[in-house]
Amino acid sequence: MRSIQTVSLVGLGAIGAIFGKKLQNYLGDKFQVIVNKERMERYQKTGITINGEKQKFHYITPDTEVEPADLVIIATKNAELKQAIVDARNHIGKDTIILSLLNGISSEEEIYDATENEHILYSMTYQNDPIRHKQEINYQHMGLICFGEKNGSLSEDVLAVKDLFDRAEVPYEIPKDVWHVIWAKFMFNVAVNQISAVLKAPYSNFQKIPELKEWMEFAMYEVVALSKEVGVNLTDKDVHQYRPILQNLSPNGKTSMLQDIEANRKTEVEFFAGKVCELGKKYSVPTPINDQLYKMIHIMEEMAKLNN
Repeated sequence: MRSIQTVSLVGLGAIGAIFGKKLQNYLGDKFQVIVNKERMERYQKTGITINGEKQKFHYITPDTEVEPADLVIIATKNAELKQAIVDARNHIGKDTIILSLLNGISSEEEIYDATENEHILYSMTYQNDPIRHKQEINYQHMGLICFGEKNGSLSEDVLAVKDLFDRAEVPYEIPKDVWHVIWAKFMFNVAVNQISAVLKAPYSNFQKIPELKEWMEFAMYEVVALSKEVGVNLTDKDVHQYRPILQNLSPNGKTSMLQDIEANRKTEVEFFAGKVCELGKKYSVPTPINDQLYKMIHIMEEMAKLNN
């Protein structure tokens, strides 16, 4: 069986850092974090703290010539994906496995179009609640990485990643239908991320206010309707399965989009409401809640520019 011995990561945000810590602790210098020179100098000077513990990663700049890694993990935001692919080019060979931990339903296709790599596994993370403030990351639940082949097969690539995660004690799940699971996570993100951003609501508000949970599920059902058009076929069960997950997240935790709004960063609205609205027009499916969320978040982004 194929054995993964070297791993490269692009994207040292909250998700990349918390899972990267596990891999760094196991692989040592065989785990590399790809960053530009400016970020490397900043990280080396200040370090990154995860749950109060300072973590020293092994950094490498994109232009450094290296042997292709056995596994490349991309954990950036969607808007940074194109640059991430460019930055990782020296680390991706014809046999390199790629995991994309980005939100949404389009990153694997974009990576394939740019690399023509035949070892891209479909993947995502969930059940996590990290918050990042500058170089400090805190979380109550690490969550897990969900991955697999789109056709559900236990391929050599899937088994190789499973073996690595077992050795490094990285929490994971290999579902029978990973594409269905990714769409379900997309449904959750479309609702919770965007509504939290508009209302500036931490998870405690979703846990305690029935009307907020109801509005959240209305937004989710717009994705359910679209899923039937593309053959994914989400159901009430997919909507309801997120109720206990949401209740178990840290009450003070915040979605990544709310954190972006608070930090005056560009959000991923184009990959959430933007994608929902695009598919709604394509399949003539009404998406009134996402139409409004799309407009509201864009307005909030423009207001932030004016106030800076």
